[in-house]
Amino acid sequence: MMAARLLALLVLLGASTALAAPPRQADSTSLEFHGFRAGASLADLDALVRRYAGRTLRCDRAKADPHVSECRAVVRHPSLGPSVNVWISAIDSTAGVITLSTTMAADQLDRWRQTIERRYGRVDAQVQGPQWMMQWVRRGRMMRLTWRVERGGRAASVSLVDGRVLDTWGRTRSKGRR
Repeated sequence: MMAARLLALLVLLGASTALAAPPRQADSTSLEFHGFRAGASLADLDALVRRYAGRTLRCDRAKADPHVSECRAVVRHPSLGPSVNVWISAIDSTAGVITLSTTMAADQLDRWRQTIERRYGRVDAQVQGPQWMMQWVRRGRMMRLTWRVERGGRAASVSLVDGRVLDTWGRTRSKGRR
């Protein structure tokens, strides 16, 4: 009898807690910028670069760890700007870090920021010395827009990081050292 009352009380407490808590929507968006997404395969990123630039990624294996590839490209597309440098650090052909960088006019930087904010929401810009930064985090992934004023315009970059790819690589490396 006592157990039945305790069970009923726990059910009521659980139900009232569930009713009081606002429903959470799942974050179904994967952080990406003009098709570039950390966690993507090098094959998918190569196809994207070919679509933007008409050439393939140039990749080199790291000497210290053959699982790591460093890839580079330059893309030109109206939505990105006249010439954007792309750098990808991939582990076992999966992008862990992607950086797109260029020098641009203020209006182009505003377009980059607005593109990201429309999809992922507004965040406050952080300032450290001459550099500004805005950051979004979703499901173990991070996107950061960084810029600073230079003589020729704004030096800007978007960095995309997949924490799960980097964590897996870190665990694999530490096991191999034992």
